[in-house]
Formats: sequence, C-alpha cells, structure tokens
Amino acid sequence: MSSDDWFYALFVIGAALLIAVLVLAVVLAVRVWKTGKYLQAMGVGGRWVFWGAIIYTIFPIDLLPDPIYLDDVGVLGGALIYLSRLAVKARQNRQQPGAGLPPQVQRRPPQRTR
Repeated sequence: MSSDDWFYALFVIGAALLIAVLVLAVVLAVRVWKTGKYLQAMGVGGRWVFWGAIIYTIFPIDLLPDPIYLDDVGVLGGALIYLSRLAVKARQNRQQPGAGLPPQVQRRPPQRTR
C-alpha cells in the first residue's frame, strides 16, 4: 500500500467514527427529549438539566468543536441518567398513597388492637 492508500483508509475510518458518534448523539438527544414528558414531576432541577442538555447540544459553541460530538454525547448521557433517576423516583412517589405530603398529613395504615 502506498502512503496515499493509508491516508484514504484513515480518512474513511475517521469519517465512519464521526458519523457513528453523530448517530449516538442524535439517539441520546431523542431519548432525553422523550423523558421530557415527565418534566412536571421532576421539579426544577429536572427542567434545568433537560433544557440545559438540549441547548448545549444545539448551541454551536462547545468544549470541543462541533464535528467532534464526544462532549455532546457525554452531556446527553449524563442528563439521561439523571432524568431517568428522577423519573423513577417520580413514578414511585405516584404509586405510594400520600407520598409527597408532609409526615403529619400522610395516611398511616390502621393499627390493630388486641
């Protein structure tokens, strides 16, 4: 192989990696967007993380230049993990009767008397 062949091979491999990372960033952005339907239950912190991740991904000024989507993938992945945990907590709170109420107001199961 000549040096030109190596150059083209490296170029094709680099382009394929960039496309793969771009596809991963798009997939993560769609998943973050889909978790947005739980924003009301996530509170203010969830809303900040959601919109911050979406804006960071779209905004052209990043830590790394835009053809390199590794920082975007990291931000979206972190946001997805955080939002998923908040969504699970919100779902658990909805399933428990009286959850989210002050301790004085929460229903307690009746105690048996002997």
